[in-house]
Amino acid sequence: MIALEKTLLSDEIFTECFCCDLNKCKGCCCIEGDAGAPLEEEELPLLEKYFPIYKKYMSEAGLSALEKHGELFDISLLDGSFLTPLIQGRDCVYLTKEENGIASCAIEKAYLAKEIDFRKPISCHLFPIRIQTYPQYDAVNYFHWSICKEARILGKRKKIPVFQFLKEPLLRKYGQAWYKDVEMVYLQYFGEQNRSKEKKENE
Repeated sequence: MIALEKTLLSDEIFTECFCCDLNKCKGCCCIEGDAGAPLEEEELPLLEKYFPIYKKYMSEAGLSALEKHGELFDISLLDGSFLTPLIQGRDCVYLTKEENGIASCAIEKAYLAKEIDFRKPISCHLFPIRIQTYPQYDAVNYFHWSICKEARILGKRKKIPVFQFLKEPLLRKYGQAWYKDVEMVYLQYFGEQNRSKEKKENE
């Protein structure tokens, strides 16, 4: 673990490789699982504010599920945290599918069309990093999920560590100065380690 400012970083975000291969996985992280994606409390009013705009990108099933649910978010029975609602316990309500069958986010589609300035929930943007917030620090961990096998294969082939693949959302969450420090940590503590690993694999 690496302590950096008010974050505690898992070694795996430096040592594991990752690169989404959407042509193979079809965005199944928006479908699989038994709970919605975590939401930060400050994101709730943004979901409401921009709903009239991004709802046109949502599926009929998603809109119907929200109408029945009555809220744009769900509340975990385990710890009271906020989550994206699901359609019959499976698909995220904000999921929409492209013609090629790849899942995408209705909120992000509105953002990419420059109609809103909220890209999507930060937990979705950061996946496969998951952040657990404590009073004194954030625990920044890599979430190893079997459905992301193809992303690990592609990431290893391209030699992209998790933190580099997720540069944009990490900058969004913690800022430029923090990310530059993360890069320095990687070079100082993991760069040589990874080079030695690659050398052994190629022998």
